[in-house]
Amino acid sequence: MMRLCRGLIVASLLSLWACAPEIDSDASFSNIPASGWAYGDTLVFEPQLGDTVDCEAVAIAVRHSAAYVYSNLWLEVTFPLTAGDSLPVVDTVNVVVADDYGRWLGRGSGVSYLKVDTIASQRIITRDKPIKVRHIMRVDTVKDIEQIGIIFYKNEATH
Repeated sequence: MMRLCRGLIVASLLSLWACAPEIDSDASFSNIPASGWAYGDTLVFEPQLGDTVDCEAVAIAVRHSAAYVYSNLWLEVTFPLTAGDSLPVVDTVNVVVADDYGRWLGRGSGVSYLKVDTIASQRIITRDKPIKVRHIMRVDTVKDIEQIGIIFYKNEATH
């Protein structure tokens, strides 16, 4: 019986993997402490890409628990200076994680959900120049956020 269950699990995972679209991307995630994400705590993501990559899109990923009490998460994302810029690019992003009826919009079930939103397109990302993310909610500490991630979708011409 146990062997049959393991076989079904492996077959299910393989079928899900086979159906997944091929995406040329790199991602970086930061874990948020169980005590919460304080307003002043800035997450720093250092792209592990080539020297310079022209990204088709940059997405933000928010993993939260089912106990998260808000329907969204306001973030400030700071992109570093690139050639020709005089100031860093700062984007304010509203990641909506629940609909008007309180149903989670991200993928997952039960205890944890992952919501991914595109936040920028056609960005030049330079290696070793960090992207910074902080929450700008109207509370000092946001609870029940588990991880924040940055995903870089590369243009086909860059690889």
